[in-house]
Formats: sequence, structure tokens, C-alpha cells
Amino acid sequence: MPQDLILAERDQAVLKVVLNRPEKANALTREMLQHLTELFNLASEDDELRVLTIEGAGGRVFCGGADLGQFIETGEAGDDKLWEQLSEALSSVPFLTIAKINGACIGGSLTLALGCDIRLAVPEAVFGYPVLRNGVFPTQQDGRRLEALIGPGRKSLFLLGGCRVEAGEALRWGLVDKVVSAEQLDSAAGELSEAALVSPPGHLEALKAYCQETSG
Repeated sequence: MPQDLILAERDQAVLKVVLNRPEKANALTREMLQHLTELFNLASEDDELRVLTIEGAGGRVFCGGADLGQFIETGEAGDDKLWEQLSEALSSVPFLTIAKINGACIGGSLTLALGCDIRLAVPEAVFGYPVLRNGVFPTQQDGRRLEALIGPGRKSLFLLGGCRVEAGEALRWGLVDKVVSAEQLDSAAGELSEAALVSPPGHLEALKAYCQETSG
């Protein structure tokens, strides 16, 4: 896989991950999933990192989900173990993770958004998980996180009803944590990172573990 499909830019204790396939709505191939999983695993081992952010290139789409053509061709759809591995690797990152949802967030891209600690979205963002239409399954962790954030009824609306949710409604549901303009997205992420960047050694990791242990 050309390495430029996933960009990893480090600025001291912050790792910025960019999905860089805008001509294909930043859709994720098997190789991109593997690369992201490796990247998250390596980040987890880096004692100097405090913050990881994820966004999509192009300014219009966060991620269009899986490159379904590739997965269908190989007979491996949304229940592919690669998605579970990706979800586990992201949730295991021991420091602050922020999804900068700078456009449409569809299908498997929810695995990235839900796997982060905080979800920021621009007003133009739209969310959908068309697993019923595409004949695939979300990961087990996605299902649990969706229910924890939006409840069982809205999870059914999302998965079984196939509805799409715009940013404002996603905020009311609890699917995202804050809606900011595209111009404010970087600064909002920066502000949310400040406490993590100056926290005492080890405390950020301990507090994240506490948050995970006490989550519903």
C-alpha cells in the first residue's frame, strides 16, 4: 500500500493521523486497516505521546467507510477480523484520542469515531451505518459503544432503520460531543488536548483506564 494513504504527522506529544484518499471518500482498504492497526499499536508503546487525533483529507469527508468493492471481491465483508483488530488497537491507546469528524462519517468509519475518547464534528457532518443495506455487520465494540452513547432505541434506528443523522441531531443524541465550524476544528482539538499535554506523568493513562473501567 502506498504509505501516503495514511499520513502520520507528529508534533512533539501529539500524533495527527490523516486518512488520505480523498478521491475515494477516504474509504478504507484492507491494507489501510492493517496500517492503521499497526500505527495505533506503535502509538500505544510510545511513552512520549499524549494525544492522537484522526481526520480525513479533502475537507468534505471524514471517511466513507470500507472500500466495499474490495471486501466483497474477497468474500470478506464487515465482520472481517481486521475491523475487530482495528477497533481493539484504537481503544487500547492509553492516552487521549480525538476524532476530528470534518465531513461525512459513514459505515466502517464509525469504528474510528466510536473508538476515540472524544468526537468533534463540523456542522456539515452526517453519520450513517448502512450495514443492513450492504449486508455486513458492525464490530462488537461498535455495537456496545453505540448503545452506551445513544441508547438501544436509537441504535436500532441507526442500524435497523438505516437512518442518517446530521451533526446537530448527532450532538443531541450523544453520538458526538461538540459541533464546531471547520475553521475551529483544529483549535477545538487543541484546547481539549491542553490538559492531557500538561498532566503529571502516568496520570493521563491511569485516568483513561478509569474512564474505560467505569463506562457502562
